[in-house]
Amino acid sequence: MLKAGLTGSIAVGKSFVCSVFRELGAVVIDADVIARDVVAAGTEGLRKITEEFGSEIIGADGNLDRKKLGQIVFNDETKRQRLNAIVHPLVIAEQDRLLREAESIDPNSIVIVEAALMIESGSYRRFDRLIVVWCRPEIQIERLQTRDGLSKEEALKRISAQLSQEEKKRFADFLIDTSEGFESTRKQCENVYAELKMLLR
Repeated sequence: MLKAGLTGSIAVGKSFVCSVFRELGAVVIDADVIARDVVAAGTEGLRKITEEFGSEIIGADGNLDRKKLGQIVFNDETKRQRLNAIVHPLVIAEQDRLLREAESIDPNSIVIVEAALMIESGSYRRFDRLIVVWCRPEIQIERLQTRDGLSKEEALKRISAQLSQEEKKRFADFLIDTSEGFESTRKQCENVYAELKMLLR
């Protein structure tokens, strides 16, 4: 099995890249989905977050109110780090379980784990190769504003809360630039996948 990490800043096109890798035959594990699962209603993760941040971050339906929690942690670096300290270990444990499962099903599989904070958390070191998805900064801002309905100022605040794209690119074994749209991105994904398959031999 070959384990590749895939990361990139907010709103650079990671979801589309992952969908292409799935089509090509990779097993794709989405850390965002896992991060939601480990803090779902009734989980140990949600209990810990409630202890740390108070019951006002729980919505009427008993689930985490992500918007309220986001407002707290995006404006306070210490609180953001405290949240990450709760969620990251739970996410890593579940990733490990899914990796073991993928290997037991097909020992020759290519498994790609996608996570936004892989470099910041140091978890990229767990993988054989690292793919970094990026795009030109002006496109990133525009995509984030459109996707999340944010002002330019809010979008810039979210972007600056993460490691810069230039910094992330320095860690990459493979770079995928989504600036030029879907077809260009798809072609780059196909090239990277072919190289990953070569590494399996």
